[in-house]
Amino acid sequence: MQKDWNQELQHFNYCQSIIRHNVRRYEAEYEDYHNQTQELHKAINNGDVELYNQLMTASSLEEHAAQSLRKNQAALQKPYFGRIDYTDHSMEQNEQVYIGKNGVFKNRTEILIADWRAPISTVYYENELGPGEYGLADEKPISIDLHLKRTYDVENGILKGYYDSDVASNDALLVQYLSRNKDAVLGEIIATIQKEQNEIIRKSPFANIIVQGVAGSGKTTVAMHRISYLLYNYKHRFESNEFCIVGGNDLLLNYITSGLPELDVPDIKHLRMDQLFIRLCEKDWQKKNRVVDPDETARLRCTQIFMQELELYLIHKREEYVNTSTYSDPQLGTILSQSNNETLFRETPTASINTLLGMLDDRVKTRIKFLMSGMEKDLIQAKLKEHAGHYKNMRPTISIYDFYINFLTQWMVEHGFNQENSPSLQTHLNRLASREYDLYDIAALALIHYRVTQKEPNQEFGLLFMDEAQDFGIGAYYVLRKLLPATYFTIMGDVSQNINYHTGLNDWYELQKLFLTSEKDCFMLLQKSYRNTIEISEYAGKILEKASFGRYKITPVIRHGIPVNEQNFWSDMEMAEYATGLIEQIRVKGYTTTAIICNTEEETRRAREILSVYTPLTDGNNNNFSEGTMVLPIHLVKGLEFDTVILWNPDMKHGMEKPETAKLLYVACTRALHELHILNS
Repeated sequence: MQKDWNQELQHFNYCQSIIRHNVRRYEAEYEDYHNQTQELHKAINNGDVELYNQLMTASSLEEHAAQSLRKNQAALQKPYFGRIDYTDHSMEQNEQVYIGKNGVFKNRTEILIADWRAPISTVYYENELGPGEYGLADEKPISIDLHLKRTYDVENGILKGYYDSDVASNDALLVQYLSRNKDAVLGEIIATIQKEQNEIIRKSPFANIIVQGVAGSGKTTVAMHRISYLLYNYKHRFESNEFCIVGGNDLLLNYITSGLPELDVPDIKHLRMDQLFIRLCEKDWQKKNRVVDPDETARLRCTQIFMQELELYLIHKREEYVNTSTYSDPQLGTILSQSNNETLFRETPTASINTLLGMLDDRVKTRIKFLMSGMEKDLIQAKLKEHAGHYKNMRPTISIYDFYINFLTQWMVEHGFNQENSPSLQTHLNRLASREYDLYDIAALALIHYRVTQKEPNQEFGLLFMDEAQDFGIGAYYVLRKLLPATYFTIMGDVSQNINYHTGLNDWYELQKLFLTSEKDCFMLLQKSYRNTIEISEYAGKILEKASFGRYKITPVIRHGIPVNEQNFWSDMEMAEYATGLIEQIRVKGYTTTAIICNTEEETRRAREILSVYTPLTDGNNNNFSEGTMVLPIHLVKGLEFDTVILWNPDMKHGMEKPETAKLLYVACTRALHELHILNS
């Protein structure tokens, strides 16, 4: 054992010496290339434009040196976290691979430490000792025989110890990491990726995935690591600008994307769901219109049936606007026959009305040139001019907004809605007339734009990553599937945390039917919670019984903390004084993030006013997640986690009576990593 330890210590020191050498080399290279680019910039600015290609090459080399320098500097503190020894049957030779957060090269060609995203690293996360295999999801796997799986405890550049295990990153190591504050947990997560999480991360990008994960199961973390993994292994197929993260609010999106630089991921597009539909709608949408929150009529408009009825309405409009009858000329006879027009109409079902009319005009030009072949050029041009834009003149003259209002008015009549029995729908029509649209209105407008005016399918998005997916209605997903047929989706959520009970998803059934249509597509579960202590998990589990009727249960990592603290007070002022003392105790313990969670925006405003008299608060209105104490409404904390959570007047007794309010309480309680305090006045 001592001999083994000495060898490990020797290897650790050797790796650090190589990394230090790399740092010095890349520092020199970066400085050299940086100076070159500066000189070339000056020369080009002075008129020597022939040096532009040299500038591009030097800039690329400078960027590569900077990236390599950053990776090696990061690796100095923790070169690696794992090791595997195995026999590779494809080459019949024994291999020993050390695995780290950052891949490190010994020289230009030899790998010293394998990157956690490399195909071989999946052996560490998934394989048990004995026969196994590895490789990319879309390639033939390589057979191996695993002899050793070793995990290292490294802190501040010092090797503290190691252990051998048949299962990577067991609960003992997880508890060690999870006992630290939130930032420490995020920094170490790569070393503790679990098998079920790794399977999702490394799934083929050419598949749609729906992941149901309980609170604290690492859904967001898995999504971030999946992006990093795919960009590393499929860079020949995808550019980073083809990826987009979609969420419900800016606070969540900023929280997610703040962790991406740690994973060696460049800037990734991130959009709220309403912003995504605006992107799929006509240009300059936001200059003309305003986004508002959904009203009570959203429960009618968020459904798949509503969007299907809109699509059927648009199909009828397509038939109305596109005249497929025979088109003739007195001198030339038949230019386009009805049968050919109907064939084109039938074989291009996704072409918009305007696109289809343009195609017919193009056919008219081609046919005239064919029928008049051999005639004088002037005669042909005159005939082309005579028939120019025949079909284009049939294009709709009303806007997509008028289309939507006309449909909605007709839909209300067909379904028996009127001012007397449904005044809220009439109010909604008035809101549309004022150019105010909510998420589901914008989704409908995007569908109308696609069916009426869009020239070709959107090619901007190769992969979409949907976080907190349960908060959006199935109708929104139906439209996305129609508008982005070539895009692959990774959909992460927890139906037990649906804060929009009447418009969001309370089960995955309809979404599975919509997206999981090929053999590669799959539905996956994450049932183990790594966020909360046993005490918090058990408390939240009782709420979960009410929120999801026991469908998805939490299996917590065995990590104990203090009991959930429930206190009652005579007044809000007394409660604020107690909370102030609590916040100071939390700070002394070394915890850096505390959330005071309220039921509504109004209660949040009042609590912030009272508490700001007693203790410094971090601004919760700037949509940026930060250290300190934040006062936030429940609907903004979805997907976030804090070292400590204080619930402000949650009314647990009445909140448990209905599934919709129980889900809100479940969300609030499960934001806490270490401590949960419930205060009522």
